[in-house]
Amino acid sequence: QVQLVESGGGLVQPGGSLRLSCAVSGFTFDNYWMYWVRQAPGKGLEWVSTIGTIGGITDYADSVKGRFTISRDNAQKMLYLQMNSLKSEDTALYYCSTDRQGNIRGQGTQVTVSS
Repeated sequence: QVQLVESGGGLVQPGGSLRLSCAVSGFTFDNYWMYWVRQAPGKGLEWVSTIGTIGGITDYADSVKGRFTISRDNAQKMLYLQMNSLKSEDTALYYCSTDRQGNIRGQGTQVTVSS
């Protein structure tokens, strides 16, 4: 059974940083491209970032490019999202997912950017 458990969210001031983690189990992590998606209050799911199976390929939404960095540790079955220079518009529930649309995702971790 696929399990995705996100952590690392919290309340941070604009300009601050957070590192999200996602612990994975129940499938062969090394074989899957992985994704971060987010859902802001009152909005739908939004794709944030993608990483290839060995981390050599990454992609980002324009809204986070240059500020967020996705990475993975296949040995530990962990996915990460380093978020720097956070803005109020980054406030959302963040999910790791096995697909770009976020159809298979964890319970999410809340990120709130506010002064």
